[in-house]
Amino acid sequence: MKTFKLEVAYDYDFDIFGLVSSSKEHKLAWALNKCFKIRLIKQQDLKYDFFNKGRLVISNYLHATDHSTFRLIRNKSVDLSTLKKPFLVPDIKEFDYIIQISGVLSNCQQELLNSFKLVPLVQYVKKFDPNSFRFKENLMF
Repeated sequence: MKTFKLEVAYDYDFDIFGLVSSSKEHKLAWALNKCFKIRLIKQQDLKYDFFNKGRLVISNYLHATDHSTFRLIRNKSVDLSTLKKPFLVPDIKEFDYIIQISGVLSNCQQELLNSFKLVPLVQYVKKFDPNSFRFKENLMF
C-alpha cells in the first residue's frame, strides 16, 4: 500500500521581536499603544491542545490596519499547564512576550527595535528570524 506524506510550506512573512518585561500584559499593551500611537486590543486567548500532554493558553493583543498587523503575544501559558515547556515558542523561553509585525511596519525593523528600547516597561528586546525557530508553526494564526 502506498503512503503519502503531506508537506506544507508556510510563508513566514512577518518579523518577530522578543521582549523581556516583568509588567503585566495589559500595562505593557498600554505602554506600547502610547509609544507607537496604536490601539492594541485584547483578543480571545489562543488555545493549543496537545493530545494526552496538556493545554497551552496564550494571551494576545492585536492592532490591525489595512496595511499591517501588530500583535503582542505572551510567550508563557496563562493557564496552569502540565506541559514540560509551557511556552508558545520554547526556543526563546527567556523572553516574556513576543511581538509579531507584518505588512508595512516590517519595512522599518531598526526603527522599531530602537522604539521598543524607549518603552519604559521593556527591559530588553531582540529581533529574531522566525525561520530559525524549531516551533515556528505555533506562530501561524
